[in-house]
Amino acid sequence: MPLPSPVPVDFQHVLQLWQLVPEGEPIITPSSHLLPVRWMGRAAMLKRALDIDEQLGSRVLDWWDGDGAALVFAYDGDTVLMERAQGERSLMRMALEGEDDEASRILCGVARKLHQPREKPLPEVIGLRQWFRDLAPAAARYGDLFPRCLETAEALLASEHDQRVLHGDIHHDNILDFGERGWRAIDPKRLYGERLFDYANLLCNPDLPTAREPARFLRQLDVIVEYARVDRRRLLEWVLAFAGLSAAWFLDDGMAADSDLAVAHLAAAELDRLACCA
Repeated sequence: MPLPSPVPVDFQHVLQLWQLVPEGEPIITPSSHLLPVRWMGRAAMLKRALDIDEQLGSRVLDWWDGDGAALVFAYDGDTVLMERAQGERSLMRMALEGEDDEASRILCGVARKLHQPREKPLPEVIGLRQWFRDLAPAAARYGDLFPRCLETAEALLASEHDQRVLHGDIHHDNILDFGERGWRAIDPKRLYGERLFDYANLLCNPDLPTAREPARFLRQLDVIVEYARVDRRRLLEWVLAFAGLSAAWFLDDGMAADSDLAVAHLAAAELDRLACCA
């Protein structure tokens, strides 16, 4: 079976195993290689995960069994065959073209589906305390707002409640339009912890150019609090903690973290305002 050219990884085994027909060019990301395929007449995506978090994240996707997430059709080692989104709508485009409120509501709705209790054994997951392990070294290394982010994270982790299997990376490009099946999540992390954590990333997406705008931040904070029915102060605390963690990851990799740091300062300022008004 011929493959599209150039092919960065050897998909030949699973193409034959699952009787797949390539249907497009390979997609290369730092964490995975992907190939659009046709499987039993259905549009599918072949994904080879390059690290353990991506591999186990696919198991979380399978655990959701299509409820708020892309369906998983098959596994073979580090390779997964899943449902492919073919809808034309984009949450990123909506957020930038006058439908920011609706995009946030859709993100909240998908998160609500993913968080529904399920009567079956948990997939292999890690806790939020382990996920936040890089924040303490960053606070010592970078100073500025990072010590406050760390202090906030420690208080949150010590008081976690309402715990669920989490997506861990809900943002405008990880919730896709699956046509008649609606909006579905892809690319989860392998996290377990307080449900509210998943809503923090809705405000921390560094790929969204408007994320650091103060008016936009406060407006979408209002939308999320109202639609997801979550506590405003605690959501802001998770935003502050996670924006600090995300900024630490960027800085540790030698990259700029301007967007995440700006969001962290916005969250801190709003928390200070709430404290003054209390």
